[in-house]
Amino acid sequence: MHTVLILGAGFGGLELASCLSRSVPDEVHVTLLDHGDGFIFGFAKMDVLFRGQTVDDVRTPYDTLHLPSVEFRRETVVAIDPSARTVTTDRGSYTPDTLVVALGADYDCDATPGFVEDSYEYYSIHGVHRLRERLDAFTGGTVLLSILSVPFKCPPAPYEGALLLHEELVRRNLRSRTQMHMITPMDSPIPVSPSANTAIVDALADRDIEYTPGTRVRALDPATHTASTRDGDLAYDLFVGIPRHCVPDVVQASGLTENGIDGWIHVDAATLATPYPGVYALGDCADAPVPRAGVFAETAARTVAADIIAHLHDSPREGRYRGQGTCHIEFGGGLVGKVEADFLSGPAPLAPFVGPSVEFAREKAEFAADRRRRWFGP
Repeated sequence: MHTVLILGAGFGGLELASCLSRSVPDEVHVTLLDHGDGFIFGFAKMDVLFRGQTVDDVRTPYDTLHLPSVEFRRETVVAIDPSARTVTTDRGSYTPDTLVVALGADYDCDATPGFVEDSYEYYSIHGVHRLRERLDAFTGGTVLLSILSVPFKCPPAPYEGALLLHEELVRRNLRSRTQMHMITPMDSPIPVSPSANTAIVDALADRDIEYTPGTRVRALDPATHTASTRDGDLAYDLFVGIPRHCVPDVVQASGLTENGIDGWIHVDAATLATPYPGVYALGDCADAPVPRAGVFAETAARTVAADIIAHLHDSPREGRYRGQGTCHIEFGGGLVGKVEADFLSGPAPLAPFVGPSVEFAREKAEFAADRRRRWFGP
């Protein structure tokens, strides 16, 4: 049996495991490692933050995973040697025939001075709980929402957070006592989609949320509750930031980021293969020229699965990674928009936007239900 070791049971790892299980269950043995006890869609954090859901409501336990030829193990990766194709965990070591690194991105909250001491984020479960407690006690004032570094997971998420926070403040009769200001170093919310940019910027304006593109918050001063930018200091009562993203420490120590763009794992954009034979990287930790988002990790996983199967059968590889994915965007009021993105198929990326509508909200819910069925089995 050809052994495949997948590090990380997120979008990419789960999709790859399910693809191999469906296609070549009698030819491979897949070991899927993750330090966590269950999978949570990134967008489900909004349900915990704003819609009263609990973590247990939105988590799918890994011990419910039942796919032929796939074994899940809850272990923490402590070392990766890509040259020897060896992985060490807190429980043992592995030397698979094929190694796939899908460990995602971590958050470097220390990268912005003052962030740890005086701000909140909702990209981690811990951060969601902290922010929820702060919002429960919030009675009005100035809210600054800021993207602190690029790239980051799910480009629409900062704007979704702003729109859903506005909706909550309206519901609690606090909006008239609150000034909201969205700051980003990017020139537009989704650079490849002019139609999505227009919809998002118009939605912010309609809700009286000030929007300042092309501006980076350099530091926070916890003593004065001010954010420093090139144009001066901005006072706030509540600062919500999207922290700098980076590869996990174990990836950084492995040497996999050598020659990678901006410190990410260097991969062949067509195959997601690293320079090391039999070693791939996909999802948020790789430098493939696509956004950091689960849907792109999912389609990258299908490319890697096809490459592994081609090698197994000693057959030509068909196709290449096209960087395609559907991104749903929350606008509040039960309405969801949709971007159909295609980054690598043609001479330039295409990402038309449609919606928002209730129909796409239903489509987003079915998207999640379908993945649970596909990834975890009956």
